[in-house]
Amino acid sequence: MALPQTGELAFMFFPGDYRWSMGMLLALGAAPWGGAELDEVNRVALSLKDRVGDDTAWFDEWSQMAAQVEKRGRASHHPRTRSACLFRAANYTHVGERFLLPKSADGLSAYMHAVENFKEAASLTDRPRIESVEVSYEGTSLPALMVHAESKNARVPAMVFFDGFDVTKEIQYFRGIPDLVARGISCLIVDGPGNGEAIRFRGLPLHHETERYGSAAYEYLAARNDIDPKRIGVIAISLGGYYAPRAASMEPRFACCVSWGAQWDYYATWKQRLERLQRAEAVSLSVASDHLLWIFDVKTPGEAMKRLEGFRLDGVVQKMRCPFLIVHGEGDAQIPLDFARKCHEASGSPRKTLKIFTRAEGGFHHCQIDNNSIGIEYMWDWLEDVLEPSRAA
Repeated sequence: MALPQTGELAFMFFPGDYRWSMGMLLALGAAPWGGAELDEVNRVALSLKDRVGDDTAWFDEWSQMAAQVEKRGRASHHPRTRSACLFRAANYTHVGERFLLPKSADGLSAYMHAVENFKEAASLTDRPRIESVEVSYEGTSLPALMVHAESKNARVPAMVFFDGFDVTKEIQYFRGIPDLVARGISCLIVDGPGNGEAIRFRGLPLHHETERYGSAAYEYLAARNDIDPKRIGVIAISLGGYYAPRAASMEPRFACCVSWGAQWDYYATWKQRLERLQRAEAVSLSVASDHLLWIFDVKTPGEAMKRLEGFRLDGVVQKMRCPFLIVHGEGDAQIPLDFARKCHEASGSPRKTLKIFTRAEGGFHHCQIDNNSIGIEYMWDWLEDVLEPSRAA
């Protein structure tokens, strides 16, 4: 495939469709951690090349690939083969279901089947050890994955990992978590309000007070006898660049914070997006704009904008005192680099780092979706330096 005149270096399966190309990279980027196989992803892409923008076809083709991979896994009597296949099948289904709006009974059934496939896959392997848990939250609970550190220490550090705007805890697992726990840091991946199972099956819409569920996740980890309560941090991706610093600024017990992709003023971001959509201009979105209404459980863009008024970090990050890392792609088409700089400058953290990935080195796009490894290696190195997993608690 010839490079576009823009000099784009990322692997764009559908050069004319940003959303679909990013969706393919989301799937492909899971490959190093067992969430995808290049040939399987490429076969889905080829099956869709003449149906770009048809989100039902997107769901159907990913579902068919998931079913094929699951069938192969279930035909094997070897636990490792079955586990590997079920992990990929789960990821493919969730990648496919993301674009379905409105949510359908078939889509939700497939989603939950993928959750169960992931759980079964996890039960067939002990490296890493993955436990499905519930985090108590305001009279109900949030579903989460507890991925245990590989460590001989009695108590280890841990990270709370929240989803972004439109991903799931199962998708997040394949963003380098096996490497994080291999370094001796446990990870609690949580479907918070507005995400994953919490919005699909528990009726918990998104809200801006991230500290409410951030503190709940902290307390869950701090109560465990295998976690050092003084070394619990928080990380989140994409819109999570709002979630994590809000939580760390309002919950002083967090030992560190990572924004995997910066945010600053999400209200302003969506105001500009909706204005451009009204003018029929191209907008770089990870999912269709109606997703915003769905996660807030509202009917109109006006209602959604009202809910977005609280999604601003100015006046919040100034309160942060823990070490803070922001990683951002220089060419992020969803969130401007200037927002990353503003968030970094405003943060009250005495130990703060802004890492900007350039086109030349890779990780240039939104949340390093063009090169997950380069971003993950940088973040996990930083966390090792801050949380010191080799130190006994």
